[in-house]
Amino acid sequence: MIITKTPLRIGLVGGGTDIPEYYKNYGGLLISAAINKYIYIIVNRKFDHRIRVSYSSTEIVDTVDEIRHPSVREAMKLLDIDGGIEILSVSDIPSTGTGLGSSSTFLVGLLNALHAYKSEFASREQLAEEAIKIERKILREPGGMQDQYMASFGGINMLKFNENDSVYVNPVTLNYEKLEKLKDNISLLYTGIGHDSAGLHHGIRDEISKHLDDYGRMKQYTNDFYHALYDMDIKKLGQLLNKNWYSKKALYKEISTSMVDDYYSKALSLGAYGGNLIGAGGGGFLIFIIDRENKHRLQELGLREIEFDFDFEGSRIIYFSQ
Repeated sequence: MIITKTPLRIGLVGGGTDIPEYYKNYGGLLISAAINKYIYIIVNRKFDHRIRVSYSSTEIVDTVDEIRHPSVREAMKLLDIDGGIEILSVSDIPSTGTGLGSSSTFLVGLLNALHAYKSEFASREQLAEEAIKIERKILREPGGMQDQYMASFGGINMLKFNENDSVYVNPVTLNYEKLEKLKDNISLLYTGIGHDSAGLHHGIRDEISKHLDDYGRMKQYTNDFYHALYDMDIKKLGQLLNKNWYSKKALYKEISTSMVDDYYSKALSLGAYGGNLIGAGGGGFLIFIIDRENKHRLQELGLREIEFDFDFEGSRIIYFSQ
């Protein structure tokens, strides 16, 4: 039996510049942070030769091709595993529609577990690249590339996506005091609104050429945010997040909604310097940068606040038994 533990992530600035339709022409740049909310994957050798997969549904099938869950099916095919296996997933956060990168986190954790099941070593780069291959090339699901790298690597990273498909992972190396200050001045709020990330990504992808200036501004905000992190200038970080949000909103009309706009405007009136709707948009989690002494004011929004810390380990095996 193998159990893996893989972190979800919160995108801060530059999200959207990591979609291949953009970065392959102009290069992408963003900052994202892994958090201590996880997806756990349990893989166990089955008594017989059948396959049992349990997530929000349970499947018991005879062959890999019969598996309905696309990521599980293609991961098993990629690693040439044909049966006699049980796969179970458990998540700290609802696994769909939250914007925290859950589908890629699930896949990275699954690949990590399946490699261990086969007694194979897989590097962080390999896990990210295999997840991207399955999601973007085999399944042809639309979307970006940050989730796979953040799930694999953990930490707070500035990710640079190059035109030749190479990716540079630049860790943001803050000391304990700065990390605590950053965490203490961030509020992570669950809107309870689901979203269809695939539909949003299709719409965003089709309108890239109309918004090149906005993409360029987001990359500049990412550079500025990177330096502000080392200064730990909370007000400047929030103001950059605010500027980034308005550029992100401009990419496609369905990234925000009237309800999200109302939450956002009210949060600013309550003292937040800026925020972001995490993920592709439409719903999920809102993040705000706000002075710690003012965080309680955001309770007026009526949203559930999620306590979190940063994760610096990425996907890892937490249990292995022969």
